[in-house]
Amino acid sequence: MKTINDFDFKNKKAIIRVDFNVPLDENFNVTDATRIDAAKPTIDKIIADGGSVILMSHLGRPKGVEEKYSLKHIINKVSEILGVTVQFASNCVGEEAKNASENLQPGSVLLLENLRFHDEEEAGDVAFAKELASLGDVYVNDAFGTAHRAHASTTIIAQFFPNEKCFGLLLAKEIESLNRVLKDSQKPVTAVLGGSKVSSKITVIENILDKVDHMIIGGGMTFTFVKALGGKVGNSICEDDKQELALEILRLAKEKGVQIHIPVDVVAADDFSNTANKQIVDVREIPDGWEGLDAGPKSLENFKKVILESKTILWNGPLGVFEMESFANGTIQLGNFIAEATANGAFSLVGGGDSVAAVKQFGFEDKVSYVSTGGGAMLEMLEGRILPGIAAILD
Repeated sequence: MKTINDFDFKNKKAIIRVDFNVPLDENFNVTDATRIDAAKPTIDKIIADGGSVILMSHLGRPKGVEEKYSLKHIINKVSEILGVTVQFASNCVGEEAKNASENLQPGSVLLLENLRFHDEEEAGDVAFAKELASLGDVYVNDAFGTAHRAHASTTIIAQFFPNEKCFGLLLAKEIESLNRVLKDSQKPVTAVLGGSKVSSKITVIENILDKVDHMIIGGGMTFTFVKALGGKVGNSICEDDKQELALEILRLAKEKGVQIHIPVDVVAADDFSNTANKQIVDVREIPDGWEGLDAGPKSLENFKKVILESKTILWNGPLGVFEMESFANGTIQLGNFIAEATANGAFSLVGGGDSVAAVKQFGFEDKVSYVSTGGGAMLEMLEGRILPGIAAILD
């Protein structure tokens, strides 16, 4: 796997696909710069070598050119994080981009305008990719969040750099971290899968059953399994058409020697609201008019034991509706267990939008081994797919 550490960038222009799709407030201030921070080590290395950097990214889902999605809004934040005055080209192709890249001096950074202002980007247009490629000497992909898309800047562009292409440090770390769970894991391996629907996780479950020893099922998915096993779930979220599937997963797990852990008790509420009445009930006996919104204390004790005995932990999805303080305890406690296991030497990988949000919200970012930056891309890798953005570099 070639990374930027295999190249010397002296007097070279590196064109880097980054993921600067960051949230902005109504005044266009960056409200979470995690993705920009994550790209800094790659950019720093190239500049330290005596190279220059051309950054390309998308922002949002614009329909054509839309002022609010212009990357010019993030120039100051990128400059601040990199400690370099970042130049800006108001188009990613054409004369201005060409001139700006030609005049780029070693140690300089140029940010191109939003790639998605051109339909050719998402269409994977070869001519558009070729024009982007003409701006740099080496292509670096450091955008895990878009590696599962065969877009012009993430995949197609790589063919114009047969030998001068590599992974940035962030993307390399993502691949390495996922491989530590999927291929080179230390046993016992535990996967914690939460979230509301079995249907959105089914391919992940099927793919990782061969690789894990324990699987903890939490969140809304719980109730599809409980109902399939004959339990009463009250008003809890439940996919009635996926009950056969839930039973099939349990059968497969048993066949493969994987222990599945489902909550035994839940915090139930009489309304989907932070101020609802609450009670702790057996997960199989949720009264009519009540719904399970968090894992209960006995369940957490069971999960703690499993996690503290694990050497490799994958966490994808919360155990409850953590956005509401009344139902955040299960997710917080899970974070505490994983943090403790990590401190004891386990490798822990957290990924998927909701889990990452929870980890940040409750201060676990520095207490786990790795927090993945790409939700959809990570899920597809867990499903066993080869991501086009990764394949293009390995090709």
